[in-house]
Amino acid sequence: MPQPDTDAGESGAVTATAAAPVRRRRRRRDDIMVPDAAFDSYYGRSVVKPAPWDYKIPTYLYSGGLAAGSALVAAGAEMTGRTLLQRNARLTALGALGVSTVALVADLGRPSRFVNMLRVMKLTSPMSIGSWILAGFGAFTGVAAASEVAKFVIKPDSAINRYLPIVDRGASIGAGFFSAPLAAYTAVLLSNTATPTWHGIYRELPFAFVGSGMAAAGGAAMVTTTTRQTAPARRMALGGAALELTAFRLLEHNAGLVGEPLRQGKAGQLLGASTALSLTGIGLTVLAGRWRPAAVLAGLAFNGASATLRFGVFHAGIESAKDPKYTVVPQKERIAAREAQAALSWSSNASTPGALRPPTSQSPQELA
Repeated sequence: MPQPDTDAGESGAVTATAAAPVRRRRRRRDDIMVPDAAFDSYYGRSVVKPAPWDYKIPTYLYSGGLAAGSALVAAGAEMTGRTLLQRNARLTALGALGVSTVALVADLGRPSRFVNMLRVMKLTSPMSIGSWILAGFGAFTGVAAASEVAKFVIKPDSAINRYLPIVDRGASIGAGFFSAPLAAYTAVLLSNTATPTWHGIYRELPFAFVGSGMAAAGGAAMVTTTTRQTAPARRMALGGAALELTAFRLLEHNAGLVGEPLRQGKAGQLLGASTALSLTGIGLTVLAGRWRPAAVLAGLAFNGASATLRFGVFHAGIESAKDPKYTVVPQKERIAAREAQAALSWSSNASTPGALRPPTSQSPQELA
């Protein structure tokens, strides 16, 4: 039986293939096929969702700082024998703490949510640590205020009066211990969010809040107490206002683009008013701090400055979250900085002899 001529068939196929025109795909440039990635928001909408907070949160921030500073004033007054200043500062701390707690619970919606935050302690969560700080501060502040009330209720010949100085000292030390963390943790709480302006000023904001709380507490003592006992409170108000102004100037200088909302709109007006009130309080205290009417006006100015600072920072953060520019542009800057650093590292390594050689004696085939 004759076999087919396979060689002839293969030869014909090869000839036909060779005769067919060869179409080669022209390679396009990569920069045309794949354009550079552009970081932008979806139809200009915000990248970061603004915090769902209202006036209750800045109220909580202000009253918490006032309570913390007042507890510190009360502790100093208790140790130096200024009984009137001690009583007024303790009652101020208790009242401010009550306002702060009510504002926080109102924002949470139910008191049980605050209690639930105390079920665990998470060291990496500012909210968890802040809840425990607030609880500890509240316990000592409540005992201190109860001690002040007991002085008017308990009879002088009662045996309880022997233990009252011990309770006073312990409550003062405990409240003073928690006062500085209480004044600073609210700034950490804001800075720990993804809100561009709050996160961008995380280094300086705690100092501004602590100084503001000190000024507010010293000012409250100047309002409620005679000038004969408020010399330490005046010095505390002056030091706190100076710290607040210095920290805020550094904050604005170092914030860069995300610091724009601090100078614009409602936030800019509030923060400008805060600066003016702080300077007014400093001027009145330095020039006429021992005159009762001037001391009262200075104390009110310090508290107005503290409140407007909190509200101004709050509104600036909300506005920065609404504008995608404050999220996108810093991202681009960070990417460009990393690329420049990588290029610099590569060039420095390339200039070193043998730096590009593999760190082993294996051949490229073995490495593959």
